[in-house]
Amino acid sequence: MKRLVILGGGESGVGTAILGKKKGYDVFVSDFGKIKENYREVLILNEIAWEDEQHTEALILNADVVMKSPGIPDKAPIVKKLVAKNIPVISEIEFACQFTEAITIGITGSNGKTTTTMLTYHLLKQGGLNVGLGGNIGKSFAWQVADDAYDYYVLELSSFQLDGIVHYKPHVAILTNISPDHLDRYEYDYQNYINSKFRITMNQTEADYLIYDADDEASNEWLKKNTVKAQLIPFSVSKMIENGAFLKDNTMEININNEEFLIETDQIALEGKHNMKNAMAATTVAQLMKIRKQTIRESLSNFQGVEHRLEKVLKIQNVQYINDSKATNVNAAFFALDSMTTPTVWIVGGVDKGNDYSELMPLVREKVKAIICLGIDNKKIIEAFGNVVDLMVEVDNMHDAVNTAKHMTEKGDTVLLSPACASFDLFENYEDRGNQFKREVKNL
Repeated sequence: MKRLVILGGGESGVGTAILGKKKGYDVFVSDFGKIKENYREVLILNEIAWEDEQHTEALILNADVVMKSPGIPDKAPIVKKLVAKNIPVISEIEFACQFTEAITIGITGSNGKTTTTMLTYHLLKQGGLNVGLGGNIGKSFAWQVADDAYDYYVLELSSFQLDGIVHYKPHVAILTNISPDHLDRYEYDYQNYINSKFRITMNQTEADYLIYDADDEASNEWLKKNTVKAQLIPFSVSKMIENGAFLKDNTMEININNEEFLIETDQIALEGKHNMKNAMAATTVAQLMKIRKQTIRESLSNFQGVEHRLEKVLKIQNVQYINDSKATNVNAAFFALDSMTTPTVWIVGGVDKGNDYSELMPLVREKVKAIICLGIDNKKIIEAFGNVVDLMVEVDNMHDAVNTAKHMTEKGDTVLLSPACASFDLFENYEDRGNQFKREVKNL
């Protein structure tokens, strides 16, 4: 009996444990932190051995294969010991893909991947396909494979999940864009991170597809230097594309193998230039999957968007409050500021992942009237923008951030929470940060 050890007892870990058990592995789950009550119950119910708040080496280093949760870095001591012993350390996606015949659509990128994943899922589901949603969002992919429920999966894949693949290959891969993020996990070498993203296509064949942003510098550079077997389908908001997607005046056009699809941009529920890109990528998948054009049209116009991503919360005294807590890097904040059309009070800050704020400078000059720094260490933000805006205030909780913002606004302004940073200094995660923002706005 093969021994499967799982590091991390969260959604992906427990899902993998259930699939492993079903497939006849001797399964052990080990979490250095505390396993949440609901996951503990699942493990006990399924008679799966587990431990938390420790890693017992004797029970881990005897594994045949190890599934590592994406949150655990490669430099964790236990991971280094496993690698030294040549024990394969893989991701949930890699483990689960060998047990399903389903077609997967894999979506990665520094920004826009959640929106693109949700929209792609929405298009395929509305189109009548038997489709599941997993990866970085929703229910664990491995768990769904164990229940054997779907013919198709739309998977949001982080670079960490892609680092742990060996044989996994999506039939359709989407790379939304690449900008510096998580560099702390890639020895602060941007090229390592770019290579990581492109692992999504490494096992693809001529029968598969890679959809990518033709306006994205890092993607174009990589594609010039490396060969890809998959059929390339680019999308662009700045140039005409023969086989792919582009914007012409106010129309989104998609041509794939002489199949044409057109839609006016004002019929698409998502707003902003970056969202046109997300819509192009998702619609390209729907075209490849032969979803009816009328269904695609309706689905693009009724899509609800993603929570904590440019989410309009409330308009109070003609001031619009927007929750973009999911913007955990500079590039995401760039998109948010770029889509502002009124004077903006910007709430920014948190745990900095090696951010370079200089690319935001033109947008801040043009659109931002005041900045509220919401973090424990705001030095870099103050150095970058202190001389650019008239008003800059530091706060250390969401109540003060929202109430300060209210006093800085006048009719017609926007208050934008788009932190450009991780949230762990003051909040549990970006969802907690976004929920606190919404609560405070509703209390105004």
